[in-house]
Amino acid sequence: MAAKFDLNDDGVVVIVGSGAGGGTLGTQLALKGIRTVILEAGGRHEIEDFQNDEWASFQQISWLDNRTTSGSWRVSKDFPNLPAWIVKAVGGSTIHWAGASLRFQPHEFKARTTYGEVAGANLLDWPITLEELEPYYARAEDRMGVTRTNGIPGLPGNNNFKVMKAGADKMGYRHCHTGRMAINSEARDGRGPCMQIGFCFQGCKSGAKWSTLYAEIPKGEATGNLEVRPNAHALRIEHDAAGKVTGVVYADKDGILQRQRARVVAVAGNSIESPRLLLNSASNLFPDGLANSSGQVGKNYMRHMTGSVYGVFEKKVRMHRGTVMAGIVSDEVRHDPSRGFVGGYEMETISLGLPFMAAFLNPGAWGREFTSALDGYDHMAGMWLVGEDMPQERNGVTLHKELKDQYGMPVPNLHYDDHPNDIAMRNHAYRQGMALYESVGALRTFPTPPYPSTHNLGTNRMSEKPRDGVVNRWGRTHDVANLFISDGSQFTTGGAENPTLTIVALALRQADHIADQMGRKAI
Repeated sequence: MAAKFDLNDDGVVVIVGSGAGGGTLGTQLALKGIRTVILEAGGRHEIEDFQNDEWASFQQISWLDNRTTSGSWRVSKDFPNLPAWIVKAVGGSTIHWAGASLRFQPHEFKARTTYGEVAGANLLDWPITLEELEPYYARAEDRMGVTRTNGIPGLPGNNNFKVMKAGADKMGYRHCHTGRMAINSEARDGRGPCMQIGFCFQGCKSGAKWSTLYAEIPKGEATGNLEVRPNAHALRIEHDAAGKVTGVVYADKDGILQRQRARVVAVAGNSIESPRLLLNSASNLFPDGLANSSGQVGKNYMRHMTGSVYGVFEKKVRMHRGTVMAGIVSDEVRHDPSRGFVGGYEMETISLGLPFMAAFLNPGAWGREFTSALDGYDHMAGMWLVGEDMPQERNGVTLHKELKDQYGMPVPNLHYDDHPNDIAMRNHAYRQGMALYESVGALRTFPTPPYPSTHNLGTNRMSEKPRDGVVNRWGRTHDVANLFISDGSQFTTGGAENPTLTIVALALRQADHIADQMGRKAI
């Protein structure tokens, strides 16, 4: 039975956010016998509430609170109030995700050393290595049921994958398969195998895809050590005179302010809301924002180099049938500066439903070229491009000087300018993606601009030296001993890989550390 903790219980760990980081951390702490409260700003929607209707689901689960954007990036023009597409619900963006679960490469933990000085980039090596994280990657893969690990077979290839594979072979690519996916290819963990329903980006109707909502949190609740409070929107973190955090103030479902006291606070609200919460928690002791003596809170925002390529073929592909992200080509993920950029990128199959295809193909476009592309929807194959973008100090989250949210708190502004390295990589990826489809007879190819991405990283980054970042190698803030960051905002650099597996691995590692430190009474 799920626990119910008193607001004045100052012995609990309070976690803000219930996604890949917060949901995993909360469950793992509960399994270790540590009393934990998760505050989730959104509601709780179970599997039966998911909808295979893209627009209806978008309205149901997305984070639609007001945000503003600035900078030269295309998203600022196309989607000025939706810079990122993340979920406001129990489970966070592990409800709305494709399932790709990839490990970082060794060199990506040492980006500054490997890439050298890149003009305009604020590169830094991670204070941890792949070797240190490998045991936790292994635990995460086992926990999430990642295909092609632990003897778990890969998912079957749909038509979208078959087109990609044929093109990859023609291009001489050697690393193409149906991916390492946190989607059951066979019954596992009390959940059945993928039924290949399609249109499952916005919530897996069968529960085959891993999500903290139903694969983690219920296990934590079953211990009696975990309470998840939905519709609990964190507004600020409080601290005592010594600078130790003491609790979180949040608005409940009726908009009434509540204060949950805490022994430890962990922030896992995604790379926009997490720095916003720290900045909104400014005080006399922390005038520039909580844990922000370095001035790095909210800075170095990364969202991955992204874009898509679609090819239209003479015969029907019906890319919407089967797994949304049904395959991957990894040959371009290497670091090879001879291509004109540092870092690399993945090519991953993608399929959007027709309404989202119309919205994202080329936002704002109309006319014969656009409508004829939509007419060819069932003859279309698609891929999403995802690569390492450069951290830049000016990219990031600041508090809007005038606009306030429904609770009177300043809304976040997200500023982003593409780095020249990002642009060079995207152009290379567009060319390769178009060439791949053309090699197997595409009648037309469409490179499409970046979507509002769920890959939001870096705004509370990990650093060896306190002056360079916000948290240490355990995700603990440099300034406050009992305050942790537990989401993708702690990433020092973004790598080329989808980030969820790394977020989960870091959360499992952090749970061990927090339990150890609490046992020693160090926090």
